[in-house]
Amino acid sequence: MTCRDEVLDCARLIVTQKGENRFTIQEILRCMRARGTRYKESTIRTHVTSRMCSDAPKHHAVKYDDFERIGEGVYSLRNQAEV
Repeated sequence: MTCRDEVLDCARLIVTQKGENRFTIQEILRCMRARGTRYKESTIRTHVTSRMCSDAPKHHAVKYDDFERIGEGVYSLRNQAEV
């Protein structure tokens, strides 16, 4: 699995468990660590805040619109029906 795949898996799990479409980087980090991720914390943070966030500046050649920043350190899944 790629880092993006793991992050998306954890984001979906967190949103489902909470019953609302919002999560923090800390929640993603905890989930990925619990699953034994091989990715560094800095790589995960970069994915959430930059590579996968629709409203982040384009600093990477490849960027995805998986998340939207809805507050300081708080994100939601895009194109996700309300949970």
